[in-house]
Amino acid sequence: MKKLLFFVCIGAVVAFTGVAMADSQPIQLSLTPDVAIHDKDTHIKGVTLNIWGENPQSAFALGFVNGSTGSSAGFSWGFFVNYADSYKGVQWAPVNYNKSSFTGWQSAIVNYTAGSTKGLQTGLVNYAGHFTGLQLGLVNYAAKATSALQIGLVNLIPENEWFTGLPGQLAPGMIIVNWRF
Repeated sequence: MKKLLFFVCIGAVVAFTGVAMADSQPIQLSLTPDVAIHDKDTHIKGVTLNIWGENPQSAFALGFVNGSTGSSAGFSWGFFVNYADSYKGVQWAPVNYNKSSFTGWQSAIVNYTAGSTKGLQTGLVNYAGHFTGLQLGLVNYAAKATSALQIGLVNLIPENEWFTGLPGQLAPGMIIVNWRF
């Protein structure tokens, strides 16, 4: 009887996730983006558990590799990598990569956002195409910056000039601290 009840419950969960709103689902379980409960174009609002997952999402994502497509949000906790087109929220993994933009807190060995980052980056190496916020790491790099503070061993903001823009900017490269306001 317990086994029957267990399988009925599992069947109900699978049926619910399959017939809920067509454009978003509450849960995603995936081995790869193509071997998952839902298609990789399905928006997930809830929880994703992944070996390697890739969906647009507003979710808590836990997995080895968490991929977020489109404009996604939530908390991604990856054992190896988090990657996204555009993400708002928290990303924790050894490597965090964002193609266009990130808003929130990234914590990793390497944080890399090709476009704009607003918020906090904590890691050994932090990179942002355009940065607003605080970078804490051994090496911090912001190709461009607006209201940015860097604290670390090597801090680079190439658009700064050498000590001529004080107090609004410090220098293109500094040890311990650098800024641009």
